[in-house]
Amino acid sequence: MLHTSRLFDGEHIHHDCRVAFADGRIARVEVGVVPQRGDELLTDGVLAPGFVDLQINGYAGVDFARADVPDFARVLTALATTGTTSCLPTLITAPVDEIVTQLDRISAASGGPGTRILGAHVEGPFISPGRRGAHRAELMCDPTPYDVTRIGAHPATALMTLAPELPGGMDAVAQITDLGVVASIGHTDATGAQVHKAAGRGARMVTHLFNAQRPIGHREPGVAGAALVDGRLTLGLIADLHHVAPDMVVLVFAAAAERIALVTDALASTGMPPGRYELGGDWIVIEAEGEPARRLDGTLSGSGVTLADAVRNVVGLGVKDELALRSATSIPADVLGRDDLGRVSAGAHADLVWLSDDLEVRQVWLAGDVLG
Repeated sequence: MLHTSRLFDGEHIHHDCRVAFADGRIARVEVGVVPQRGDELLTDGVLAPGFVDLQINGYAGVDFARADVPDFARVLTALATTGTTSCLPTLITAPVDEIVTQLDRISAASGGPGTRILGAHVEGPFISPGRRGAHRAELMCDPTPYDVTRIGAHPATALMTLAPELPGGMDAVAQITDLGVVASIGHTDATGAQVHKAAGRGARMVTHLFNAQRPIGHREPGVAGAALVDGRLTLGLIADLHHVAPDMVVLVFAAAAERIALVTDALASTGMPPGRYELGGDWIVIEAEGEPARRLDGTLSGSGVTLADAVRNVVGLGVKDELALRSATSIPADVLGRDDLGRVSAGAHADLVWLSDDLEVRQVWLAGDVLG
C-alpha cells in the first residue's frame, strides 16, 4: 500500500492518494485520504504510471536489431530502472527475412525480466529512399501483399512504419490495419492529402513527427502539417531537443497535446559513454557527451534520451506536467489499445514510477515489485 502526496493517474494529478496492488495489478485507488498505519509514504514528487515507449532501437550497448534473448533480458532489466516499464523494440530497415528472424527473437524474449515487450515496431523496409534518415536506401522496397503479410502477421509485430505514397502503399496501410497492427506514417514524402487518405485507410500514427518526412509549407502542409490537424493520428515526437527544435516542440503541444506520444528513438548508445555503436548493422558515433548520435556520413540518427529525460525536457519548455506525463503513459498505451497500461486505475498492471519534484526517477515498481 502506497500513500502519495501527488498521483498522476494517466490523465490528471490528484492529491493525497492511496494505491493498493496485489498479484501484479492495481487493486484500488483512493483519492483525498490520509495515510494509514503500514502505508509506504511518498511525501513529495509524483507517483505516475510506468512509461510506455513506442519506438526504441536499443539501450545500454545493445542494438535491438541484433539482440538475442540474453541480450534482451540484460538490457530490459536496466531499462526498467529508468521508468520505462513497457516498450516496442524497434527494427529499422533490413531484408524481410532478417526482420522476420528478429521478430522470432523478440517473441522468445517477451515475458522475460525487466521492461515489458508489447511487441515490435517494424520501421521499414516499406519507406521512401528520399526520406531515409539513418536507414539504408538500398534495402528499402515497395510493399507487396506477400511481404506485408510476412511481417504484419507475425505475432510479435505491433506497429509498422511505412510511406503510404509508395506504389501499393495505401493498400498496405489497409492490409496492416486489417491484420490488427498499428500503421504509422513515416520516412515518407507524402503530401498532406496523402496523409489524410492514409488515415482514412486506417493509419493511426505518425512516426517521429518532422523527422524524415515532407516538411510543413504554407501551401503544401506536408506530413506534419496534415498530421497536426487530423484528429485520427497520434503524433510520435522525439523530445531530445536535437531532432525537433524547442519552439517546435512547444508548438506541437499547443496544437495537439491530447495526441502526442513521446518516443525516444533511443539507440544502443543510450546510457553509454561517447564512442561508436551499432544500429542495424551500421555504425553510429557520438563524438562528445551531450552530442547526438550520427552515422559515419554525418546523418543524424536516433536519440540518447530515456522517456524520463524527454518528459523533463518538455516540462522544461513550459508544458504542464499533466500533458507531458500523459504523452509518455496513457496516450502511447492507447495507441496499442492497452487500457491496462499507462494509467493508475483498478485492474491495470502495477507498473509505477515515483518521480521527484524535478521529475527525476526515484523508484520503479514493475508488476508491483520494487526494482533495485
